[in-house]
Amino acid sequence: MSSETDRDEQSGTATVRKQKLQPPKMYKVLMHNDDYTTMEFVILVLQKYFNKTYNEAQDIMISVHQRGFGVCGIFTYEVAESKVAKVIKYARENGHPLRCSTDPCE
Repeated sequence: MSSETDRDEQSGTATVRKQKLQPPKMYKVLMHNDDYTTMEFVILVLQKYFNKTYNEAQDIMISVHQRGFGVCGIFTYEVAESKVAKVIKYARENGHPLRCSTDPCE
């Protein structure tokens, strides 16, 4: 917790002023459609890296397929970037060109 302390030299009284902390900026992790990655692999990734149930993963996968992208989750910057890197690495290791990115929340 961050705070500053001021001392009144005449009375010897200390006053503590607390700084208001801002919540961290949040980022959406987006998965993008491509013509090669299988729907089953997308569902697997959503379950493995985003802790989605099968039905949640299927709904996101359908969004990816129909809209061109789907929101996998919302995280702090560091967590979002880490998840994107892990998903891309896993996809490449399994021969898929799956794309993932981050987008700041508004």
